[in-house]
Amino acid sequence: MKNIFFGLLVVFFAFLSCSTGDDELQRVDQILNIYMKNKAGRDLFHQKKDLTYFTYSFNDVNGVADLAPVSSTLKATTDSTLFIEYIAGAKRIGIDTLNPDNKIYRSQITVALIKRLNNTILDTITEDLKIDYRMTPSVFEVSKVYYNDTLRFSKQEGSPNVVTIVK
Repeated sequence: MKNIFFGLLVVFFAFLSCSTGDDELQRVDQILNIYMKNKAGRDLFHQKKDLTYFTYSFNDVNGVADLAPVSSTLKATTDSTLFIEYIAGAKRIGIDTLNPDNKIYRSQITVALIKRLNNTILDTITEDLKIDYRMTPSVFEVSKVYYNDTLRFSKQEGSPNVVTIVK
């Protein structure tokens, strides 16, 4: 009798742990590429002789301290155009979380652009980057990007998350 009970218990727990295969996976699309160019189309992160260029830093506005650096990477395309790749790191605050099937979160980052000529700092410009994320049962994605309170990007299905800022 004890073995029958134990056997039924094992079968019961095995039944509970089985998946029907109908579980939907959530697609994550949160990589954001940010390009900075001047009005002539020149890459502002690329250092060229006798021309100004920018270096940058990110700081999480909603971070746990006044100085809450956010990591990102300066990458290059095949034609050597530099861009910031931001994946994650800034705290996300719920903007609209009432509908469990369509939640909106926002990260807010202060961008410090350090204008340089050769190795000399000429100026530091502080700007604001807001990234809205949309979360549904099927996707977590960048949905909108605001730069200095101006909408610069709205997600189009199947398109990469690319923002170009003209300075």
